[in-house]
Amino acid sequence: MCGRFVVARVGSELVGELRADHIADDLPEPSYNIAPTQRAAIVLDSAKTDPPSRRVEAARWGLVPGWAKDLSIGQRTFNARAEELEQKRMFTPALAKRRAVVPATGYFEWKRSDDGKVPLFIHPEGGEPMLFAGLYEWWKDAGRADDDPERWILSFTILTRSGVGALASVHDRMPVFLDADHADAWLDPAAENPRDVLDAAMDDAPRVAESFAWHEVDRAVGNVRNDAPTLIEPVAE
Repeated sequence: MCGRFVVARVGSELVGELRADHIADDLPEPSYNIAPTQRAAIVLDSAKTDPPSRRVEAARWGLVPGWAKDLSIGQRTFNARAEELEQKRMFTPALAKRRAVVPATGYFEWKRSDDGKVPLFIHPEGGEPMLFAGLYEWWKDAGRADDDPERWILSFTILTRSGVGALASVHDRMPVFLDADHADAWLDPAAENPRDVLDAAMDDAPRVAESFAWHEVDRAVGNVRNDAPTLIEPVAE
């Protein structure tokens, strides 16, 4: 699973090869300990423009479907099992029409050891952005006025799959990793069968993950109030 991740850069540096047409002005500042319900940048293709416009927007982590009564549902929908999307009415509409890419510097995972759970920072070895497959939704806060700019809430979830390769020794689940080509295909609003696109990305995710490295970090990352570059530094031997 993915319950904490890092975004150390913002803007065009963050999205790398995804060639965004528009980058929102209100993207969150760099964060080294993003947790569910907090805001992060996501990439989406808006089909309402011709041709579609690729946008980087700030969104709340934890998907909130349009039918939800309040935002609290997002506290348990920060991840979605990619294998089960069509079986969950929470995610089926977004799979069809609202797919996103979540760019990151890396993410944290906790590995069981004789000393308890040890936090690891997993990241691309070359420093390029890590890309997760995601879904997004818009939710309307009926308690706010029509002209309130915060009436509409953009939220997202990160897709996961079974762990494979070396990462399977860390955790039995991992995010669905994308390279730039799979990210383009996943974002394409004209994709006729998103499941085929997702399956191809899932099949290739182990190859993408081969370039990742990881190291143990300080247990301070377990507290969401901690947010500093030191959280991703290796612990002293």
